[in-house]
Amino acid sequence: MRKTKPVQPTFAWCSVMLTMVLLVLVLLLLGGCSRSTGPEVRGSQETDPIAALLAGPAGADEPPAGGEELRRMGYAVQVGAFAVLENAVGLEASLARRGIDAYYFRAETGLYKVQFGNYTTYEAARTEAQQFRQQSLIDSFFIAVPDQYSVARIQRSGRGDIREELVITAQRFLGVPYRWGGEDKGGFDCSGLTMVSYRLNGLDLPRNSRAQFDAGRAVAQQALQRGDLVFFATQGGRRVTHVGIYIGNDQFIHAPRAGQTVRVANLSSNYFKKTYVGARTYL
Repeated sequence: MRKTKPVQPTFAWCSVMLTMVLLVLVLLLLGGCSRSTGPEVRGSQETDPIAALLAGPAGADEPPAGGEELRRMGYAVQVGAFAVLENAVGLEASLARRGIDAYYFRAETGLYKVQFGNYTTYEAARTEAQQFRQQSLIDSFFIAVPDQYSVARIQRSGRGDIREELVITAQRFLGVPYRWGGEDKGGFDCSGLTMVSYRLNGLDLPRNSRAQFDAGRAVAQQALQRGDLVFFATQGGRRVTHVGIYIGNDQFIHAPRAGQTVRVANLSSNYFKKTYVGARTYL
């Protein structure tokens, strides 16, 4: 039987096959480039003109940035129920002398109470409170639990407004004399008012005004909401020395200075316009 020689591919046939392979590769590459895989990523040198317009001119109030979310309050100890302010002030001072972070507040009933501590467990709070009672530092006490704070209650139920609760708490101090030790050891200082208003609602705001300024996120004055804090440099320059809690309609509550009472003031007044250095939000 006669053998048949295998047909050798011609040059033209090879050229056709090579062209087809190249065409398929080109189509695959084009398909891969045109496939949508998410938002376009801009180069580091490109700018977004719309974003630049929204940002406003250089030197304007800082956009919301920086600052971390405030920690939630844990378990705290509440003591006393005084009709006379001086009794609460005296108890707060005696605890503070022992290094206890205590602060008095005006309850819904109008009575003055003292709260201290930020414990991670109920047992830790109760144990220390019992030790203080044995040392005759305190008498009867009550343990405030995290779930009772308004921030936790609102989150759990989906009802209510934490900003409104902050303002209501600050309003309880209206008319209260500047009497608390606080940062300047002279009375109920401005940062004490804002700190207590936040802590009583379950948010662990730092004690002094400069720490409060650093802890928050910047917010433009025209974007202020109830419960945000407004800061001032009352001694000149840009160093924060005073703080109040914004309540809407260009007004804020603050503790002015020794000899005066907690009151409402206007951001548009000449003095506060001149000394205003910015605002912070924590929500």
